[in-house]
Amino acid sequence: MAKNNYEVTGWTGWIGFASVMLYLAGFFHVIAGFAALFNDKLFILTPTTLYYADITTWGWVHIFGGILAILAASSLLSGNTYGRIFAIIIAVLSALANLAFIPIYPIWSLVIITIDVLVIYAVVVHANEMKAL
Repeated sequence: MAKNNYEVTGWTGWIGFASVMLYLAGFFHVIAGFAALFNDKLFILTPTTLYYADITTWGWVHIFGGILAILAASSLLSGNTYGRIFAIIIAVLSALANLAFIPIYPIWSLVIITIDVLVIYAVVVHANEMKAL
């Protein structure tokens, strides 16, 4: 059996942390999605114009993204390479989606982006240690 060159350290807990944070981001996405569905009329007042927007589609994007984030968190716990790649992709897409959502729900979006950045850091820097287990 081939032995990999990664020593298991205390940083292995970062993968568990990333999984929990990805679960949390997924649940936050679902909550933000339902908030957008239930309050789908958005009025934006500028000094010269009043804009109206229907954010129902964004609500469904957040719900679908939340479900994907929860699935990615589950696959990340398995420790395989595909689970890590899937988790990173979902975290990046989640951060990008929330970047566009900042004008509508700024606090929720910034919380989710922060969690996504922590997940990406944990998975990229410390994921190979999970392989050694």
